[in-house]
Amino acid sequence: MTKLRNRRCGMTLIELIVAFTILLLISTMAVPLARSRVRKIKEHDLRAALAEMRTAIDKYKDAADSNKLGPQKQEGYGYPESLEALVNGVKAAGAAGADTKIKFLRRIPKDPMTNSFDWGLRSMQDDPGSNGWGGQNVFDVHTKSDLKAPDGTAYADW
Repeated sequence: MTKLRNRRCGMTLIELIVAFTILLLISTMAVPLARSRVRKIKEHDLRAALAEMRTAIDKYKDAADSNKLGPQKQEGYGYPESLEALVNGVKAAGAAGADTKIKFLRRIPKDPMTNSFDWGLRSMQDDPGSNGWGGQNVFDVHTKSDLKAPDGTAYADW
């Protein structure tokens, strides 16, 4: 009787193969779904970071155009010289604003596509289709990633 009980305690080789096959099928279905979810989260974070920086650039431009900021370079067209200028702040115009700095960003967001704080920049003088930066001012920002979205557009064009 003990011999019969010992034979029934473990799994047979066929049962193990079937169990591992089922686990393999489930995992092969889960991995693409997980990758898709990670990509969607990165795309959402990219859109949010770009919107945050572009809003800050627009607020800087509005403040410069309404003479709320200190002296500006004429060739800058009222746009910030760098993204760091949005974080560090700019002196306010007028006698009351001599010691006051206006800040437009708390920090430069991390690029979720490249996982760095290095963003591609465009200035007012640059060609609209180029991804290079002339260094005069910051008119727009984009990711430096070469990847493309599922719809075929480059993330750098967002």
